[in-house]
Amino acid sequence: MFFVSLKRIARYGYQSFLRDKGSSMALLFIMVLTLSGATTLFLVRGATSFLVLALESRVDVSAYFLKETPEQNILDVQTQLLQLPEIRDVKYVSQEDALKKFTEANQNDPVILSSLQEVGRNPLLASLNIRTWEQGDYAKVVDALQRGDSASIIEKIDYQDRRPTIEKIGALTTGIQTIGFLVVLLFGIAVVLVAFNTTRLAIYHARKEIEVMRLVGASNAFIRGPFFMQGAMIGVIASIVTTLLFMVPVFLISGFVERLLPGFNLAGYFLSNIFLILLLQLVLGIGLGVLSAAIAMRRYLEV
Repeated sequence: MFFVSLKRIARYGYQSFLRDKGSSMALLFIMVLTLSGATTLFLVRGATSFLVLALESRVDVSAYFLKETPEQNILDVQTQLLQLPEIRDVKYVSQEDALKKFTEANQNDPVILSSLQEVGRNPLLASLNIRTWEQGDYAKVVDALQRGDSASIIEKIDYQDRRPTIEKIGALTTGIQTIGFLVVLLFGIAVVLVAFNTTRLAIYHARKEIEVMRLVGASNAFIRGPFFMQGAMIGVIASIVTTLLFMVPVFLISGFVERLLPGFNLAGYFLSNIFLILLLQLVLGIGLGVLSAAIAMRRYLEV
């Protein structure tokens, strides 16, 4: 009996979808736009996450130690830092390694090299290059170093010099995510409004059928079912259409994106996450369709 009722609800929902094709197509169009916005946000988030990770790999904070500090003391500080949950990695750079890197970086600058020779000794300090998981963790780590037992052997920490870059990376990520969320939210509101009017019109056109259903003793769930089914149906169709529409453009611009972000393959990222993307679209599409139908029925359908 349950499956018979479900089959009838599905049939009535399909008939309701076809009854007012204009409104249904308008709702489908807005739904596709909304899901397109959500899919674009998903892909942009993947690209920005890759970009942020690439930038973060180049951003670190260095703690420089007093020249007479024994190497073992510095390695002890490294071990202590690695025990902190905020730390991604800590790399020790000895005075000799620092001098070697400095010489290689300035090998084409004879003035700097001659000045270094005139000094007659290694003027560079041993250091620990520190990287954290989150940009906001650098301040915590620096504060811990300055307040801990190791503060007496630290010459300086270059956090203040690198702080603007670290904050810009965090602000960039937050800004992109906020803008993307607002775009999807606006499209979602548009979907609910269009679907609301579509369901209201469907209720008006089916008013005689609803009266007959009431007379023969149809349950409230059976009367409401087709309208929920119509909203869910539009959500499913919009999800499939959106996924198909994205395939060609994603492959066309993948090469261009990879030139902007070397190492990031947009087409590969899309294909590797296609089932997750489709699932998100289905959840969002069906959710919006059913929600708008529920709002319209609550106001215009007295059952």
